[in-house]
Amino acid sequence: MTDKNPDKGYVALLGWSLNAIDAVDRFDRRYVVVAPPWAEDYCTQNDIPFVPWDFDRLNERSHELAHQLDDMGVDVAIPIFEETVEWAGAVNAVLMKNPRLLGQSMLFRDKSLMKRRAQLGGIRVGVFEEAHDRGDVIRFLKRVNQTLLKLDGDPNDPIHFKAFDKSGTAGHRVIRTPEDVDNIPDEEFPALLESHLDGWEFAVEAWIKDGKIQFLNISEYVTLGYSVFVPATPELEAHRERITEEIEKLIEVFDIDFGFIHPEYFLTSDNKLYFGEVAYRPPGFNALELIERAYGFNGYQGLVLAFDPKTTQEELDAFFPTEVVDAKGHAGCFGVYPRRRVVSRLEVPEETANHPYFEFHELADPREQKVAKRSAFGTHWGLAYFFGDNAHDLRDLLKRQEDLDYYV
Repeated sequence: MTDKNPDKGYVALLGWSLNAIDAVDRFDRRYVVVAPPWAEDYCTQNDIPFVPWDFDRLNERSHELAHQLDDMGVDVAIPIFEETVEWAGAVNAVLMKNPRLLGQSMLFRDKSLMKRRAQLGGIRVGVFEEAHDRGDVIRFLKRVNQTLLKLDGDPNDPIHFKAFDKSGTAGHRVIRTPEDVDNIPDEEFPALLESHLDGWEFAVEAWIKDGKIQFLNISEYVTLGYSVFVPATPELEAHRERITEEIEKLIEVFDIDFGFIHPEYFLTSDNKLYFGEVAYRPPGFNALELIERAYGFNGYQGLVLAFDPKTTQEELDAFFPTEVVDAKGHAGCFGVYPRRRVVSRLEVPEETANHPYFEFHELADPREQKVAKRSAFGTHWGLAYFFGDNAHDLRDLLKRQEDLDYYV
């Protein structure tokens, strides 16, 4: 364990992530992990400071957790997963004596409120609406396509159905026909409906302190739900100045003073930037690990610096490199999902295994032979990692993986 600096902040990690714990354990701040009770044995065996807590539902007991951490001397809570964002807001409202932080966290958790706040702040968003039942979805699908002057027999322009409070592609469905609507389970309502935006979809990871961007990464999606790489291609990086202005606008509209945000955007064919959504926690697809592979700094340690009220600007300047120019190469990953309905073993494609950009994978042999039909975007079975000098070659390589069988 690295020696901890008592003059720096004492942080609480809300949620369970071994990568985050390892990173913070090697850092110079005191920390405690707040996670479900099942993690206690592991923490005890590995000398990890631990407070058991069930994050099942935000309720009046959030104050109990906040006061417990306050009594321990904790300065700030850091959400590691989507489900702990509201908890962090509730806890930090108490720790920092700033009730606004709870309301702010609710904006980050409710996609509908988030869109309205962005729209009120003058940020460009697509058409959206809440859906409480399947009838609402059908009506929205029809209205969108009537607006687009579709004629009878023309294929519908798709709409998107998203869970209010889930992360990434979880609970995200593309709806084209009334039959698609029939496949939505009752428990997925209420939800957010959005018009489809054609364009270049990408994400941003921004570490923020004192209302200013300390480091901004652009993650380029090859195919949403399948693959991403950092830094982006020169063609997307050419828009960095505009993207930075959009992030600064987001910081102002959502009144963000510190922390970390992961927004998603579309760059349309008419060269306009549309806001998709924003999360106040580390992204999925191990984006922080990809950033570390490309730049050399640990994103979780960066989170601690961005959240800790005792961090100095000198520390931040020394910690973060210069975007793009300091990258050692491009790092990407591909989320593997079986392409066959019946599989018996894991077999990394020979052309992938022999490619100089391929590094390693986190895949395991299948536990079952029959592959469940993919619902919505589904959940990948694991990630394959790549690293190389040329962004275009990496992009094409990641796209190629969609046509290959990892499970046979």
